[in-house]
Amino acid sequence: MSITEKKASADYPPSETREAYSDFDFDYKDSNHVQDVDRSEAGSSFLAYFNVVCVIAGTGTLGLPYALRLGGWIGLFILFLSWFMSTYTGIILIRCLYVKPPVRLSNYKEVATASFGWIGGWVTFFFNAWILLGAPILYMVLSGQNLNQLCKETAGDIGETPWIIISTAIVAIPFIIVKNMKEVAFMSAFGAAATLVTVLIVLIMACLDQKNWPDIHHDSVIWDKFPIALSTISFSFGGNAVYPHVEASMKKPKQWPWVAIAGLGTCAGMYFMTAVPGYYVYGNTVINPVYNSIPEGVPRIIAIVLMTVHVLMAAPILTTSFALDIEDMLNVTVERFGKFWEFIIRACIRIIIMVVVGVIACTVPRFDLLMSLIGSFANCALIFIFPVLFYWRLTGFRNKPIYELAWNALIIVLGIVGLIFGTIDSIEGLIEAFS
Repeated sequence: MSITEKKASADYPPSETREAYSDFDFDYKDSNHVQDVDRSEAGSSFLAYFNVVCVIAGTGTLGLPYALRLGGWIGLFILFLSWFMSTYTGIILIRCLYVKPPVRLSNYKEVATASFGWIGGWVTFFFNAWILLGAPILYMVLSGQNLNQLCKETAGDIGETPWIIISTAIVAIPFIIVKNMKEVAFMSAFGAAATLVTVLIVLIMACLDQKNWPDIHHDSVIWDKFPIALSTISFSFGGNAVYPHVEASMKKPKQWPWVAIAGLGTCAGMYFMTAVPGYYVYGNTVINPVYNSIPEGVPRIIAIVLMTVHVLMAAPILTTSFALDIEDMLNVTVERFGKFWEFIIRACIRIIIMVVVGVIACTVPRFDLLMSLIGSFANCALIFIFPVLFYWRLTGFRNKPIYELAWNALIIVLGIVGLIFGTIDSIEGLIEAFS
């Protein structure tokens, strides 16, 4: 439902939704008067929790031991800090959706527009689009590599590019059929379970393999590499781009803070379960992803299979969030076009999106480095910097206690440091790759 339609509906939202929001502890007085999205067919908070875990955990779960290799054990402190900061910004971002009565803002772009006008809106949309499309592109590349590796020296050894095309087609089916975040939640549950099992495999195999690495080297802190490790760890909790749509899929939106806390807490737990044993056992020899450091055999094969399942399950969540933004901007609704034509238009938009994802995944050279360059900007800005600035702009600055302002300032500083050094590292990588 578009903003215009929500304004025109005198009986919207349903009374039970208004009642739910009246109990939601926002920092403004009129939250119970905000016209909400239609939650008549919304899902449970439990399904929203799986959406958060599936999007956040991702391949970052298996890359954090390498981040500790770059920066040393001090990276665990940055991991703690990023966990708490991203949880806080995820909560205040959703609060910002409701600070412009009489309607709930639909997405991150509308929050940015309400805060800093059309320029802020389109800058945020660019960052959002890069993350929501760039991550699935990388997922397709990883899936293609994994599937080709699994099929090596068999009839399935057809090359990475064909497997990337097959992976894209697999993801396209649910992406085109489903309509909203609630309908992809079942995929999130499978993806989250696959990630957890992979983490347990890495944890167990690393502990069993410890006897084979008796003289491994560790560092407390590596100062020249520390900024790079910081930027890597800082955006391991990046999910702000999809949070507005995840919250919109909840029957009880007042439970969003608990969903964010539980989801990010689960991800942090999995991060520590791989980061600590991975770096402790393999030290300065650990590989990214960490399952390539464990001994060859059935456990490693299972880990590769499960991580492939995860990326195939996580990709539709990200692309669905991007498609919902586009469909909202174009006002593609059943009320406007009818059920049949709404589906046809929506399907065409999503087919185009998947074609773009597949073509880029197959053809762009060194896209991983280019994605890293923009990702350093996008992730650090979307997770740390923008939510705090929008929160100040929409809810006020002087009405905040001094300790909250100090916490907000620390979040912005961490985001800026990650942005700057992550960008420098990515540019150096691009120069080295193309020189």
